[in-house]
Amino acid sequence: MNSIGLPTTQTKEIVKGLNNLLASYSVLYMNTRGFHWNIKGKEFFELHLKFEEIYNTLVLQIDEIAERILTLEGTPLHSFTDNLKHSAIKEMTHITDGKIALENILESYTTILNQERSILKLAGDIDDEGTAAQMSDYIKLQEKEVWMFRSYLA
Repeated sequence: MNSIGLPTTQTKEIVKGLNNLLASYSVLYMNTRGFHWNIKGKEFFELHLKFEEIYNTLVLQIDEIAERILTLEGTPLHSFTDNLKHSAIKEMTHITDGKIALENILESYTTILNQERSILKLAGDIDDEGTAAQMSDYIKLQEKEVWMFRSYLA
């Protein structure tokens, strides 16, 4: 057992999943910053603000995920190399079209939701309520974002 009463072996699997999630969040964060900076067209004003809202939320969640990894006695990944290697989301560059940017964010949220559900299951299996609660909160938020982006793009 680790210092917070969770089985060490299973906790290491959760930490691995959280580090992969952290990498995905970090790549999505940078992609969204790029969309914010480079967006052009008629929807510039609304999308510029929306992308800023998204990356501000992501940066808070990145910190929370890293802190959860530390709580579980792991070490959070933090280099660009690690992020690109472990992320389930691919880096996007030079995107100026709002529709392409939104489609990428929508696809990225779907990817992240799958990662979060996997971590939620692992956490539930060992009664890791802290990780389970965090994943549940993120899932609820991102499911709503997916619905809104789908509606916007329809």
